Amino acid sequence: MGADPKTGEVGVAVASKFLAVGSVVPFAQAGIGAIATQSYANTTYGPRGLELLRRKVAPQEVIRRLTQGDPQREQRQVGIVDAKGRSASFTGQRCLRWAGGITGENFAAQGNILTGEAVVQAMAEAFQKTQGELALKLMAALEAGEKAGGDSRGKQSAAILVARKNGGYGGFDDRYIDLRVDDHPEPVQELRRLLTLQLRFRARERAYRLYEQKRYAQAVQLLQRLVAETPDDAALHYDYACVLALSGSPRAALRHLTRALELDPALARLAKEDPDLASLRNNPEFQRLITR
Repeated sequence: MGADPKTGEVGVAVASKFLAVGSVVPFAQAGIGAIATQSYANTTYGPRGLELLRRKVAPQEVIRRLTQGDPQREQRQVGIVDAKGRSASFTGQRCLRWAGGITGENFAAQGNILTGEAVVQAMAEAFQKTQGELALKLMAALEAGEKAGGDSRGKQSAAILVARKNGGYGGFDDRYIDLRVDDHPEPVQELRRLLTLQLRFRARERAYRLYEQKRYAQAVQLLQRLVAETPDDAALHYDYACVLALSGSPRAALRHLTRALELDPALARLAKEDPDLASLRNNPEFQRLITR
């Protein structure tokens, strides 16, 4: 699990030989913290721990309060990172070996029934070395842990949860990334595929919000990167053409509109009446595109 104090993002990534591990382990709230409850997981640790974090209780003290009244505390494992990057981890003495964790600034890496300590060491190293947003750092840590040996029982499920303020669909909640692979022969690989798709989708959402706010130059920058990543996406080329036209770049707009129509000729009907393309309406090249 990890945090980015600059953005307030917090999150958890997890993999296990366990059906639907994402339905049990991860809890997170933007600007507050993230909690992973594992090893005969006590799922009340999630909401109770987040409530304590909201009350500004430090992660180590949160763990003490969560575990002190639990008669099965020695079978539990729990890790916490708050939005400030403070972290703590607890592994009960009766957790199945290998079991343990590593904590540091902005992260906690832990696990049980692992092939060895090298798994959490690899996770911690990958998290700290990976550049980019929190979801990518968490994903890299999960992949490194699997490469180092992972769960000694094998593979079954994986999940990633990242909370960002107003980061959910439409900006209505903080569920920025909430992905689960519940039963799969290669769950971590599949989770990486889904995360790549989800990050692109979120970026397109941000571009659309910039478009709505008439911040066309910023939308152009974002869409330029997305088009480079997915050059065969007709709708993306079309959206990029619209924003380019609105930002006063007619030649570039026509170039990407041409590519969009090559990939999906049906878009010509939309382009013909689209007000975003009004500045191109009298251009002979535009007329040729929509009538061919």
